[in-house]
Amino acid sequence: MLWLASDAFVILIQMKINMKKLFILSFFIGVMSISCKENKNTSDIRAENEVITTEIEPLKKATPLSQEFKSYWYNNEAEITSYKLEQARYGEMRDGTAVLVFVTEPFLRDEQVKADKNQPSNIPVLKLNTTKQFTTGIYPYSIMQSTFYPLENNQHALKISCSVQEWCGHVYTQLNNRTEFEVTSHSYFEGEADEDFSLSKSILENELWTQLRIDPKSLPTGTIEVIPSLEFLRLRHVPLKAYSATAELTENSYSITYPQLDRSLTIHFNPQFPYDIQGWEESFISGFGEKAKKLTTKATRLKTIKSDYWNKNSNADNNLRQTLELD
Repeated sequence: MLWLASDAFVILIQMKINMKKLFILSFFIGVMSISCKENKNTSDIRAENEVITTEIEPLKKATPLSQEFKSYWYNNEAEITSYKLEQARYGEMRDGTAVLVFVTEPFLRDEQVKADKNQPSNIPVLKLNTTKQFTTGIYPYSIMQSTFYPLENNQHALKISCSVQEWCGHVYTQLNNRTEFEVTSHSYFEGEADEDFSLSKSILENELWTQLRIDPKSLPTGTIEVIPSLEFLRLRHVPLKAYSATAELTENSYSITYPQLDRSLTIHFNPQFPYDIQGWEESFISGFGEKAKKLTTKATRLKTIKSDYWNKNSNADNNLRQTLELD
């Protein structure tokens, strides 16, 4: 009986030791399991934060506006300039007219539309509405582009848009400058129907026309990445993205060449304030298939007036179109 009790005592001691080891092992596994879960959650949170908190590009130093600039642009009038247009389309040259309308106005940062009321959060912009009208055979073309560029000249255009109307249908593209460029596009063409996508920020060809009017010397030069004009992209059915380009500034002209697109644009301007645009040339492949050939669109200035045109909407104001040589 004594040896049985002794053996039982030994077995009991061994069981306690094994249970202690098992407890320690279980505790260690539990700690490791929790630790792994915590590391995984931390990694997930970090990844989520990296996606959500995309950095916005820092603004450049604002361009100071001279009194001369303010006197010209802050007088409740727009600058309206008409041009004789020779437009390349479908491999042939078409006669038409173009108009550039420059005007300053307050802009809402979040809604990205013109502000109806004056408030400190408004962003003053130089807006450019560009219109073209020409015919191709029996049917007419009407093209309009709008650019809203901050007068501080320290960031990209806040918004640009383009619409093209002709008898086959109409298309519309809009780009908003937010954390990234947000693009919305609609078309009657099957492969381009309805699109919504984002782009990394890059120089916009559309904004260069307004930047020129504020300070030509601030225009980018050398080898750059540029998103071509929305008009060109729509008419040529080219993907909306940045393309490598070379830009050159002279005393009275600014040129951009896109090797990949076989396209070039030259804007001629007055080297003296208000740096008004005298005309432009745009060379590119026009037409499709056998009719495709390189042609040059050309615009030559006709007349310039300053006017609060939004108040000139009666029949008695039709003579202003004659002044601009549009009728």
